[in-house]
Amino acid sequence: MSPPLWLLTLITFSGTLAMHIFVPALPEAAHDLGSSIGGMQMTMSVYILGLAFGQLVYGPMSDRFGRRPVLIGGLVLYSIAGLAAAFVPDVQSLIVARLLQALGGCAGMVIGRAILRDTALPQEAARRLAVMNLMVAIGPGAAPLLGSALASSLGWRSIFFGLAALGILNLLFALRLLPETRAAETKPASGNLARNYGRLLVSPAFLGYAIGGGCATTSMYAFISASPFIFVHQLHRPDYEVGVYPAIVMIGLWLGTVAATRLIPRLPIDRLAVWANVLSVTASFVLLGVALSGQLSVLAVIAPMFFFAMGAGVASPAALTQAIGVNPQVIGSASGLYGFSQMGVGAICTALVGTGSDPALTVALVLVGAGVIGQAAFWMALPRRKAA
Repeated sequence: MSPPLWLLTLITFSGTLAMHIFVPALPEAAHDLGSSIGGMQMTMSVYILGLAFGQLVYGPMSDRFGRRPVLIGGLVLYSIAGLAAAFVPDVQSLIVARLLQALGGCAGMVIGRAILRDTALPQEAARRLAVMNLMVAIGPGAAPLLGSALASSLGWRSIFFGLAALGILNLLFALRLLPETRAAETKPASGNLARNYGRLLVSPAFLGYAIGGGCATTSMYAFISASPFIFVHQLHRPDYEVGVYPAIVMIGLWLGTVAATRLIPRLPIDRLAVWANVLSVTASFVLLGVALSGQLSVLAVIAPMFFFAMGAGVASPAALTQAIGVNPQVIGSASGLYGFSQMGVGAICTALVGTGSDPALTVALVLVGAGVIGQAAFWMALPRRKAA
């Protein structure tokens, strides 16, 4: 029985939803828990770190013990941590709960990709990944709006009750509908697993697609994190508009993913990421030109970012499919390493964007740098893909 795509999408969506949904409630939670803003921001930082490092663990575990039991364990942890976060008495407890929630939530992000690759050939897997990304991409745009609605009407703790309920729902569906998809003959021995894991780290094909995929996609976190400062401080837009502009950019990502579902069956998948990233790199240079010219406006910022996101939407499923297919014996490990590289690039770009005094210019420089590195990484992977 092939696992339903909607279930894999829902499970993957829950991990990314929890990252963004709490952002609008940070000030209210800080007041209620008697915490500083810095303490509340730590609840976001540990979530990103949990997503990054947790993926390194779940990938090998799912290769060794199977997709289904490891995923179910992650969903249990996600649900329990969500309930714990809803009852915390102080910010320190909330930080721990958020870390555990991330460690549970990233199970679906890793294993959902691995299950798709287990059950389909590369072209079909890329198409299904594009459809899944299409739905998951809704999260960053919709999550802040949903979080704001819950926090304003029911209080910030209701966000975590909702996340726990989603985790329990996913768990029940997984128990009922999710089969084991890892082929028995691909189960690696413990020693071989460590050796194959190491081979991924020195594979030019894997590293090219993993680094390129991260630079092409999660580098966009730099813009999302800096957008309040660009639109409010530099462009003097009202606070209530801040959530709208990233949502518009996410529409570009959504459209790019729609385009990927049409392009993947028609074009060579190993070059699709390269061509798509050209669009993103071009858009980042346009944004840099606008920032250097001093002609900033809402349209001048949103338009290039919209096309940057479109390129990312096309490149993401193509790069991911190629990366996790480098070694069929360790698809789970490859999925985990790929996810780690994505979150690592996102964290680095987010940190870099805070170093400049001109947010728009810094964002443009970060995106140009990430785009160029990503393009070089993709080209590094191309000639070696079949030999890796």
